[in-house]
Amino acid sequence: MDSGLRKVIFGVYAILAVLSVYFCFQLKFSFDFEQFFPTGDPDLVFFKDFIEDFGADDNFLLVAVERKEGVFEQDFLEKFHDFTLKTRDLDHVVESQSLTKISYPLKTPFTITTIPAIHIDKPSKYAKDRERILKDERFVYNFINPDGTALVVLLKTVNSIQLTQAEELMNDLVPLLESYQFDDYHLMGRAHFQKELVAMQKREITVSALVSGFLVCLIMFLIFRQPMGILISLVSIGLGMLLFLGSLGASGRELNAMAALYPVLMIIVGTSDVIHIMSKYIDEQRKGISRKDAIRTTVKEIGLATLLTSITTSVGFATLLTSRIIPIRDFGINSAIGVLIAYITVITFTTAAMSMYDADDLIKRGKGQVFWDNLMTKMYTLTKNNPIRVALGAFAFLLVCLLGISMITTNYTIIKNMPNGKKITADFRYFEKNFTGFRPLEFAVFAEGDYKADDYEVLKEIDKVEQHLHTFPPIKAISSATAIYKSINQMHKNNKLEAYQLPKDKKTFDKYKKLADKVPQQNVDILISKDKKKARISSRILDMGADTVQGTGKDIDQWITKNTNPNVATFRRTGTGLIIDKNAEYVRRNLIQGLGLAILIVSTMMALLFRNIRMLLISLIPNVFPLLVAGAMLGFMGIELEAGVSIVFAIVFGIAVDDTIHFLSKYKLARSAGKTIDDALLVTFTETGKAICLTSIILFFGFLVMLFSIHPPSVTIGCLISVTLFSALFSDLLLIPILIRWLMKE
Repeated sequence: MDSGLRKVIFGVYAILAVLSVYFCFQLKFSFDFEQFFPTGDPDLVFFKDFIEDFGADDNFLLVAVERKEGVFEQDFLEKFHDFTLKTRDLDHVVESQSLTKISYPLKTPFTITTIPAIHIDKPSKYAKDRERILKDERFVYNFINPDGTALVVLLKTVNSIQLTQAEELMNDLVPLLESYQFDDYHLMGRAHFQKELVAMQKREITVSALVSGFLVCLIMFLIFRQPMGILISLVSIGLGMLLFLGSLGASGRELNAMAALYPVLMIIVGTSDVIHIMSKYIDEQRKGISRKDAIRTTVKEIGLATLLTSITTSVGFATLLTSRIIPIRDFGINSAIGVLIAYITVITFTTAAMSMYDADDLIKRGKGQVFWDNLMTKMYTLTKNNPIRVALGAFAFLLVCLLGISMITTNYTIIKNMPNGKKITADFRYFEKNFTGFRPLEFAVFAEGDYKADDYEVLKEIDKVEQHLHTFPPIKAISSATAIYKSINQMHKNNKLEAYQLPKDKKTFDKYKKLADKVPQQNVDILISKDKKKARISSRILDMGADTVQGTGKDIDQWITKNTNPNVATFRRTGTGLIIDKNAEYVRRNLIQGLGLAILIVSTMMALLFRNIRMLLISLIPNVFPLLVAGAMLGFMGIELEAGVSIVFAIVFGIAVDDTIHFLSKYKLARSAGKTIDDALLVTFTETGKAICLTSIILFFGFLVMLFSIHPPSVTIGCLISVTLFSALFSDLLLIPILIRWLMKE
């Protein structure tokens, strides 16, 4: 390569590197459950209209504080009450509520007054207060746990609280909470999740980049064992990743839950390209060819094959654009761009840098080449002498994979997406056990005909549904507009617990309605719409799994259809939980659509490249096996197929095709040179087999870097990709030669 051109290339990359460093500091992070809503879904459209009327169903932050000996102790209650009052002044908090602020209405001969649920300043009444509260369905699991050892402050936050607001709130709340020195405390809610999960994303990117970088340094040392070869390869790989992250920062794209995979992906893709390019250049140099001619041959042969592999890998990622889930789509387009950036960096910067040196300056001679030649020759001989055995083994393996695929489920849980060993995960489990779950379960109620949502007939239908919901132990924190009339009825019956129910007749109800109209409007607006044609039943359900929750929801829907009067009121299940759980359905559908599209595009490319229908079959069949392996592992290991895990198939197909293209491209070149089929296969094994094996080993250990993740889906993704891509290597080396001998003619 001309020295002047080299200087231009180095100068351009120096400028791009400086700009990328600047833009890396502009990277934005986000975590929002709305990101996982399937766009264009009719239930999502309905839910958005629903929250316009009633407000969001996840705008809460629960703060549980413990006293192991029991919460009914004056000093503890006074501190807890003071903390409750102080939380009202926190930024982005609209309202705070706890048991120490709640009172029962009390009717006297002269007026209506109230008595506190807990008489904080009268310890002599604690025993009676405790007994009453722990029998009251409004309080147990909502504001106090069944054991009476923890109380909850319910903070209502602004709707759709953003990351900066969440960080401000949590940074003020935690120091305030710790200043009271409670035995222990636990947090759950949107603001807490946003702050902690974004912190996890930043940690994941840093750790994966550092561990991947160390792994690549070790691999390059073992391969090249010459300072200049190691330096050029590492700079090329690092430069590609830097330019990629810089491009994300410059474009203002936000990094979400999938971001931890970017460093691993970029380092692995860059390493694969570097090894193929440098290996070919070194091989050409050792044939006695000049640097200039070696570079020309390398770019012509390997550069074209690497371009094709980069395009096919990008296509694999780009198929994720068919997903309705925004983080998956973002991951697909970002990864596709990253793969192309890595290729351009290697084909320009790496070739410019290595063209300055001879082969012996880049790699140390040793016994390694003899080892690889012997190993590849044995693989060649195995496929030549035992084609039937290999084919039968592949068929048996196929049947096992199909069995595993039949066992796949989509019953994923939120807890399996929480970081390992972190307080946020322990807190989530604590609330699931002692209080309500995080998953909102909402029902929209429509008053039919001339009825209004606060009419007696409509409230009776709502109460039927509420009573049915109480028969499901995982469903808690059930509330609706009926609570207003039940409380008034209880007040008129001397606050007896059993009197917490709707009035028995409409005449009594109409009498209570005058009192109900005096309830502050802000408390009613979250339960009944302003036009009084819609109402809401609000509840939360434990994290039982998407399929289980969906099955429970359908059972409830069927019961409502059979047991309520549709001429008075109709019901529709909705809420954040329902929308997120629909992802399972879309994941299955999009997975098939995306892979079908990827196979179609890659098939078209293969047809254009080889111009032979038989070569098209030869190229596609081995790449079906890694996909089957991935599916079988999901089934046998009991891993739920959810949004994050679904990207495995796009990654596997996109990367697995690479080795196939390198293998078949070399075979085609050898055949074009006049070699027989067997001679061409032997040359392909000995010259390309080593590079394919090395890149597969790097891919295997590279994705195993995800074992250092504290994010369970990332660990799962890393393990799945590592194993399936290694299976892709054996699929290529064992099946392609057999298929070529069976389908191709001399």
